[in-house]
Amino acid sequence: MPKVAIVTGAGSGIGQTVSHRLASEGWSVAAADLNAEAAALTAKQISNAGGSVHAVAVDIASAESCATMVSASVARFGRVDALVNCAGISKPGDSLTYSKADWEQMIAVQLNGTFFTAQAVGRQLVQQGGGGALVFISSTNAEAAFPRRAAYCAAKAGVAMLTKVLAVEWAAHGIRVNAVGPAYVETEMTLRNIAAGNVSREAIERRIPLGRLARPGDVADAISFLLSDRASFITGHSLYVDGGWLAYGYL
Repeated sequence: MPKVAIVTGAGSGIGQTVSHRLASEGWSVAAADLNAEAAALTAKQISNAGGSVHAVAVDIASAESCATMVSASVARFGRVDALVNCAGISKPGDSLTYSKADWEQMIAVQLNGTFFTAQAVGRQLVQQGGGGALVFISSTNAEAAFPRRAAYCAAKAGVAMLTKVLAVEWAAHGIRVNAVGPAYVETEMTLRNIAAGNVSREAIERRIPLGRLARPGDVADAISFLLSDRASFITGHSLYVDGGWLAYGYL
């Protein structure tokens, strides 16, 4: 029987690429997204390629919605073996004028949503008898500060610590928890920020020692490894897929 992975943010960007990658490796995929139409499109693409997939609508900022997502996935596939939490948003802004609503939304999605999805999947894994693996999308901003990203950096730092806490807490159940922290990834969200003038592609590429933005496939490679048996003794870590960003201290 194929293993089952829930992938949030599956309608676009990293989540979409990860969904396709896992399906191509033989996983059954619950493709979850706030945008139900986008999730359905990803599911259709995977199905057309011969993969096993089910589309699920989810608002990860809602614990109830996350629980429903897991229930729907179990109803379709009979079990859950892994979670890849890719859902996220980006709202940069000056910290002096950043609104309460924007701050709360960023924390609700990036940090609370990571916990709610993990909790819902963790409960199911324990109910099944334990085992399984969770991977969260973190960021180099969990380690490195960046102007106009107060909420984002704070949330991602929280995700990095949440990864460690859940890893040591749930190890007794055989559940592994890790994170993947990319630098800038060439996704629609990043390209929108570049187009809006929030960041400069040229400056980013100069800053990254390997000289390019990450590709969604680079992140999918890391996630595929962390979910595999090759990573069976790896838990509580953030794997930075950053082209050397964090290693290079010069700004």
